Amino acid sequence: MKDRLEAVQADITTLAVDAIVNAANAQLVPGAGVDGAIRQAGGAQLNAELARIGYCAPGSAVLTPGYSLPARFVIHTVAPIWRGGDAEEERLLASCYTTALNLADQNGIVSIAFPAIGTGAYGWPARRASELAFDAVAKHFARGGRQHVIFCCFSAEDRERYAELISALP
Repeated sequence: MKDRLEAVQADITTLAVDAIVNAANAQLVPGAGVDGAIRQAGGAQLNAELARIGYCAPGSAVLTPGYSLPARFVIHTVAPIWRGGDAEEERLLASCYTTALNLADQNGIVSIAFPAIGTGAYGWPARRASELAFDAVAKHFARGGRQHVIFCCFSAEDRERYAELISALP
């Protein structure tokens, strides 16, 4: 498993992978952060496709082509807003990763890059979010998932957090 995990500090919109994951909002309207960067790089067709889809529930995901991005696909997922951990947020955040990886399986996606979902405007504590992400990916691999997963981090601190989780594997 360790050889199929990677932590990088990069702009997710520049990665030439099968799919990148977008931290979207439930209404799939243009947002800031990762969502804003992906929409800008993906172009008008990506925005039109998301307007057509119209909604994605927290913890679920939808797939679109990558359009003008180097990635072939974008998987858009919606994190729950952090409310202290007592409102099923952890289950829903883990589901963002699980659902995205299931879509990857269904669409022949081998390489997939995830941002730190939920840690921006949705207020997730970075350490807990990374642990949930890592655990969801590990469980997917245990069920037979074969993707190469890249944790694409905006900051060096985030990249180090994911690198530590990867290095702790046997």
